[in-house]
Amino acid sequence: MRGYRPAKKRVAVSVGESVRIVREFQGLSQNDLAQRTGISQATLSAIENNRVHLGVERAKVLARALKCHPSVLVFPGWVLPTEAAA
Repeated sequence: MRGYRPAKKRVAVSVGESVRIVREFQGLSQNDLAQRTGISQATLSAIENNRVHLGVERAKVLARALKCHPSVLVFPGWVLPTEAAA
């Protein structure tokens, strides 16, 4: 695509923030997500506030409940390389 310029990244999003954003986008409370995953609401709060590491297994469980790929949660700031850089 000619003239295409990717948007500049303006805000860094942490792993915990990405979990919160996806959860809220789907209209779920922490209690709703806790019921779907078996992860306590307190642990979900700690994850969203970056006090507890998400980890691979929790990422899989949360991604399944949030109907997204785990990488959406684990790598929120990932940027694909441009064709010129490849």
